[in-house]
Amino acid sequence: MSSGEAAGRGGEPERVRIRVEGIVQGVGFRPYVHALARRLALSGWVGNDGRGVFIEAEGAAEDVARFQRELPGQAPPLAVIDRISVTAIPVLGERCARGFGIAASRDGGRRTLVSPDVATCADCLAELFDPSCRRYRHPFVNCTNCGPRYTIVRDVPYDRAATTMASFPMCRACAAEYGDPGDRRFHAQPVCCPRCGPVLRLLDGRGGEVAGDPVAGAVAVLRSGGVVAVKGLGGYHLAVDATDAAAVAVLRSRKRRADKPFAVVVADVAAARRLCVVGGEAERLLVSPARPIVVLPRRADTAARRPSVAEKVAEGVAPGEGRLGVMLPYTPVHHLLAAELARPYVLTSGNVSDEPIAHRDGEAVERLGAMVEAFLVHDREIHARAEDSVVVVAGGREIPVRRSRGYAPLPVRLARPARRAVLACGAELKSTFCLVRGERAFLSPHVGDLESYETLRSFVEGIAHFRRLFGVDPRVVAHDPHPEYLSSKYALDLEGVDLVAVQHHHAHIASCLAEAGEVGPVIGVAFDGTGFGADGTLWGGEVLVADLEGFTRVAHLGAVPMPGGAAAVRQPWRMAAAYLDAAFAGAPPEGLAVRERNAGLWGRVVAVARSGVGSPLTSSAGRLFDAVAAIVGVRDSVTFEGQAAAGLERWADPAEEGAYAARVEVGPALVIRGDDLVRAVVADVLGGVDGAVVSARFHNGLAAAAVAACALVREGAGPGGAGSGLGTVALSGGVFQNGLLLSRVVGGLEERGFRVLTHRRVPPNDGGISLGQAAVAAARDAAGPP
Repeated sequence: MSSGEAAGRGGEPERVRIRVEGIVQGVGFRPYVHALARRLALSGWVGNDGRGVFIEAEGAAEDVARFQRELPGQAPPLAVIDRISVTAIPVLGERCARGFGIAASRDGGRRTLVSPDVATCADCLAELFDPSCRRYRHPFVNCTNCGPRYTIVRDVPYDRAATTMASFPMCRACAAEYGDPGDRRFHAQPVCCPRCGPVLRLLDGRGGEVAGDPVAGAVAVLRSGGVVAVKGLGGYHLAVDATDAAAVAVLRSRKRRADKPFAVVVADVAAARRLCVVGGEAERLLVSPARPIVVLPRRADTAARRPSVAEKVAEGVAPGEGRLGVMLPYTPVHHLLAAELARPYVLTSGNVSDEPIAHRDGEAVERLGAMVEAFLVHDREIHARAEDSVVVVAGGREIPVRRSRGYAPLPVRLARPARRAVLACGAELKSTFCLVRGERAFLSPHVGDLESYETLRSFVEGIAHFRRLFGVDPRVVAHDPHPEYLSSKYALDLEGVDLVAVQHHHAHIASCLAEAGEVGPVIGVAFDGTGFGADGTLWGGEVLVADLEGFTRVAHLGAVPMPGGAAAVRQPWRMAAAYLDAAFAGAPPEGLAVRERNAGLWGRVVAVARSGVGSPLTSSAGRLFDAVAAIVGVRDSVTFEGQAAAGLERWADPAEEGAYAARVEVGPALVIRGDDLVRAVVADVLGGVDGAVVSARFHNGLAAAAVAACALVREGAGPGGAGSGLGTVALSGGVFQNGLLLSRVVGGLEERGFRVLTHRRVPPNDGGISLGQAAVAAARDAAGPP
């Protein structure tokens, strides 16, 4: 456009240079900008670089101003704009190329953000099942609004050459769509079709190719009771027919997963409703682009909602559970399987328990070959592994349990930016790591329990990938003070960095503050399993006064021994023995079933607890839950973390309003008397009170005690009146995945006039620890000498 033409449209011509930062690559942002500029008759260009999107636009002043106003408001749905900066530059006039174009990508540093993987959109799904479409039943149909992102990205800027699609040259038809600004596949980097895209194949358990349609072949294996390894977006999954009890049992045996629930895929929300109670928030999550596993209450069979025989999920999918983890298909392959099988199917991580998910083809055949009858594979490489995300819906609120595919690597914006780049190494269980550059904290996908070489290797590879992708060279490294965590050992072995040890429960509260964009101080309630305490004991039932730089422990659950240490985690009856011995001064009443069930070892375990040898003291809320679960009769031993506590929550009658009383003793630090709760539990158990009522009264009593402790802290009780006048409480730690306890604590605090912060974007469990560590390290570094 010439300067004369611009003036004719209203006002003198103007030219601006615009920088857009955020999730603006791979989400259709450039074609959106192109269309907007063309509609306003602007000249210039738009392109990608390592920082985001760059734009130059020239035209009538009125049109340029309108362009700037409309740019953020009408952006594509998957775009997340963090910052827009505008600079006026000289008008080019006749020297400006006529029209508005797409510029070639530039390097320009590594400051752009990478989109998470996105579930298949409605438009692509319609094409997948349209026989007249050239992408009919194409297992890799995608567009700018959906498809793989993070798991295929090798580098930035996000262009096809920097993804694992680089080895698939586009055919003429796909190239035309890719180059057409008016097409929804314009610059969609994974675009392909049956002629030019990856190929889906079915292999037998030894890796030999099976002839015929691979989806139909895989479904035939599932219908015959076989296990199929399915290559997904972020790794391999193991699938079986969820309605086939024998097949589910075989999968449990091969995977060595005794009781932990499996997730199931259902075709749509209607199918989910026939199995579970699906409220408004749950439906929103099920159909969201992230497509997480949503843990929902199982529905009692009714005439209106009873699933058919072909839909009824086998008991072994979630043995003894009143809840079911459900997700909708999120890739074309999953949609094709759901349509062809026409019943729910289990989809669980492709690994042996406690190993990272397999994501490389050779590795998958080697590790999974003995576990499966067939592999449903393709030749598009998975560059970065990512497990399925998990959320719980309780009381109408979302509680993240595992943040991975669909969410990572979206950053959390810190209220206190980092002066120097930070790496936070997280904890041991539910491991994640976090890199910080300025105000952005990049939390990794779920890595797993950091207890094996394979998981450690995945952890180290993930850090290297994040460093390269986001251009972060950490100078400050945060870690848990526990000397035996592999994450801590990794941090301590690094050279040329400043190390920052962050106490476990301070990191929990800092994580909650960080995701809320706050700095504190707050009263923080951190209830979890165990974490290394500042006094050498194992903490886990803590009330802290904390900000991002430090904390004071102002209250805690009374400490009891953990007889046998880690053995007490695997055998909750040991915690029952320790609590009963403490609560009744060594003489618990007769007639308790938990004692009779474990009579052979009871005396020895009590003696170990009293001796203190191999029995560290703990204030853990998780261990108190374990003790009560064993006393009530939920279970005496567990096969996965939190199993007993989850069972106790499941037993609780939500309509019960009674609560056991627990004292909060005022002293140098406030002590919440968990033994009071245990004595009340025992009295009702021996009195024949229903277990559902006992469980509910325990939950209500612990919640009331936590609320009372916070109120006392606000009034100035505890060390030095540290929390005097504070009106905000942050709740964190894995115990707050318990929806009943969370709702009771939140309700009680709000009745007392507190403002309450809870986790909505990052798990309250140890999966959020690295974010808390990163926020603390960044705040301390910013406050330190330059």
